[in-house]
Amino acid sequence: MAEVSFRCGHGGDPERGAVRLSRVCPLCMLIAETQRSRGELLRRASPPERGRLARETRIGAEYEWRCERGHDRYRASVREQLTGTACAKCRTSAGAPAARREAGVAFMNPGLRTRTSMTEQRLKGLLGERIRLHHRVNAVRVARTFFGRNEVWPDILVPQLRIAIEYDDPGRSRRAHLGLKEASDREKDEALAEVGWDVIRVRGGGLEPLGPNDVVCRTVDERVADEIVERMVRLRGADAVEALAVVTPVGGAQV
Repeated sequence: MAEVSFRCGHGGDPERGAVRLSRVCPLCMLIAETQRSRGELLRRASPPERGRLARETRIGAEYEWRCERGHDRYRASVREQLTGTACAKCRTSAGAPAARREAGVAFMNPGLRTRTSMTEQRLKGLLGERIRLHHRVNAVRVARTFFGRNEVWPDILVPQLRIAIEYDDPGRSRRAHLGLKEASDREKDEALAEVGWDVIRVRGGGLEPLGPNDVVCRTVDERVADEIVERMVRLRGADAVEALAVVTPVGGAQV
């Protein structure tokens, strides 16, 4: 079988007869869909495996990985490592009594690295004009492992109502939040539902809704923010949402 060279630079060597393809390799596609990086994978891999993984193109290829929590090394496919929790001890820990007691608690993870788009910032600003947002939490404990941790990281949290808000669009590639990433989004929603949270997803760029609370839009504007508040009222009741309302006195500032 002829070797293949991909646009991302992985695969065979074109100078040695590898067939050139104009698309990136399957592994780079999965990394983009799950919003990870190959560097992150390399850090998790067992050191002897890193040279081969740096050139890998197959999502089903198996490697030896190091658990970030210090558990035993384990073997798993690249797909399993990117889309789930391959470490058996981490899966067991997520179901332990202490973890279950903390499930559903919102907290601040100071080491969390997130990429916030201008649209997400605008959405947060519009919501902040309507309800008081909690700016000291960015994660929620869940009763399962999600990408190796028993926590998830929604775009916007309203812990007083146990409501998470996510903004999704297909991005420049037109593939974001589709395929494996859509499956990951659904898993995150299920993990939050298990611990008493509801998710409102704002689905832009032609994406279809994933759940009954989702808001489909062309652009993020005041109408979208109003619809999110309406969904909150439907889920938690008018009194609960009204208690968080931003009040603007006549001639005064928001309070």
